[in-house]
Amino acid sequence: MSAVTYPARVTARLDQPLSRWLWLVKWILVVPHYVVLAFLWLAFAVLSVVAGVAILVTGRYPRGIFDFNVGVLRWTWRVQYYAIGAFATDRYPPFSLQDDPGYPAHFDVAYPGQLSRGLVLVKWWLLALPHYLVLAAFIGGTTWAAWNFGGLVSVLAVIAGVVLLFTGSYPGSVYDFVLGMNRWVLRVAAYASLMTDEYPPFRLDMGGAESQPEPQDSPA
Repeated sequence: MSAVTYPARVTARLDQPLSRWLWLVKWILVVPHYVVLAFLWLAFAVLSVVAGVAILVTGRYPRGIFDFNVGVLRWTWRVQYYAIGAFATDRYPPFSLQDDPGYPAHFDVAYPGQLSRGLVLVKWWLLALPHYLVLAAFIGGTTWAAWNFGGLVSVLAVIAGVVLLFTGSYPGSVYDFVLGMNRWVLRVAAYASLMTDEYPPFRLDMGGAESQPEPQDSPA
C-alpha cells in the first residue's frame, strides 16, 4: 500500500528496559502536568477560536498561535506516552511546549501556507464527525486534553503494564497497536484544531515510526 505522510507527525520509541512497577503510580506522578495542562487547554480553546476567525478573514493560521497550539498537543502527547496513553517510557516528561530531542515521544505539524476559509466553518465538527466516533472507542471520548480511562488505548496500556509487571518486557504487538491509535487521535486533533485542510486518513499506521511517502517514478 502506498504510504503518504500526513502533516501531523507522531513518532516514538519504546524505552527498554522499563520498570516493572513504576507504571502503577505514574497517574499520580503526572498530576502536576495535568494541573498545568488544564490552563494550557483553556488557552488552546480560546486561541483556536481566534485562529479560526483569522483563517476566515485572511486564509492563514497566525504563526504564534499555531506554534503554541502545536506545543500544547505535543506536551499532552508526552504526558500520555509516559502515563495512561502508553506507559512506554519511564523518563518523566518535560514541562515544555518545545520539542525535546532526547525524549522518546515527538509530535509536530507542518505549518500550512494557506488554508481554506470555507472549511474552517465545518471541518472541526461536521467533517470530523466520523473520526469522533472512532476516537470515542480509542480514548473513551473526544477530549484530547486527557486520554480517558476506559478507552481502548488505556485498556491496552494497562494490559501491557500487567505483562511488564510479570515478565519485565513490554509486548511489542501491543505497543505497535497503541501507537497506531494514538497517532490517529493526534491527526484528528490537528485537523479539528484547524491546523491542516488535509483530511485525516481512516488508517491505523502502527508502530513508533511514521510512514514515508514512496518515491514517484520518473517520467519516461
